[in-house]
Amino acid sequence: MAKRAERRHPPKGRFMTVDGVRLHYTDHGRGQPVLLIHGNAVSGEDYETSGLAARLRERHRVIIIDRPGFGHSERPRGRLWTAMEQAALLHQAMRQIAVERPIVVGHSWGAIVALSLAVQHPAETAGLVLLSGYYHWTLRPDVLLVVPGAMPVLGDLLRYTVSPLLGRLLMPLLKRGMFSPAPIPARFRSEYSDAMALRPSQIRATSSDGALMIPGALQLRGDYATLPMPVAILAGEGDKVVFAKRARQLHAEIPGSTLAVLPGVGHMVHHSAPAEVAAAIERIAAATLPSTEPAAMDHAA
Repeated sequence: MAKRAERRHPPKGRFMTVDGVRLHYTDHGRGQPVLLIHGNAVSGEDYETSGLAARLRERHRVIIIDRPGFGHSERPRGRLWTAMEQAALLHQAMRQIAVERPIVVGHSWGAIVALSLAVQHPAETAGLVLLSGYYHWTLRPDVLLVVPGAMPVLGDLLRYTVSPLLGRLLMPLLKRGMFSPAPIPARFRSEYSDAMALRPSQIRATSSDGALMIPGALQLRGDYATLPMPVAILAGEGDKVVFAKRARQLHAEIPGSTLAVLPGVGHMVHHSAPAEVAAAIERIAAATLPSTEPAAMDHAA
């Protein structure tokens, strides 16, 4: 079933090998670079489905990378894929394809990776746009549900037997929870692949990231006040996955950051309010560009 899903949804971009990891990515457009980092349970294609990537390509070079284990990227065993580890890998990838000082956009779990990248390489991060992120430690009952899938041996057994079946049963509820109180967009309904998300390899990545969510936030908590780049924070007022008060708390901790809490919007901010997200990115771009912008080169993948 996993192989059939991959044949029906072939990769649309290129591949590069970074630190022994084969990553799938797309690289289109021209102008100031923007790196889009996706969240859990989806892949980089989510930014295409939302329409945000197309909006940004009108003025920017847009790079989207499937995080390790998601989409068509590998997730080698034997490494603890923390947010910091993933950020280090993406930083190496940016260097490999000659991307300098991108604006880094992260959604949900990808926001933790974006913050980790900025903490590790502040001088090489032009700005941050954080969407519906998990920034502070809180009790997460859902973590208990994903931990078994992340465990060696037991996780393998579950992923190749009952986990895909249970996942298919729960997927409608998961989708409603991601978007509520906003409706699920028609394009997401038609383009999101349950079969790709429920491959054993991606279930492993999703489970592992879920189990590492709390440690990721704990590791970052002392660095928020030191971020030197412009930061925009967006959240949905009705977000049932990560409550909007976490975005307000982060805004209070990052000097000079901006905050937009959008009414009638849930966790999938970039789907329900792509124009607002694109506008926030443009404001960060305007704050980071020098008065005379150098000529940009075309990049097509």
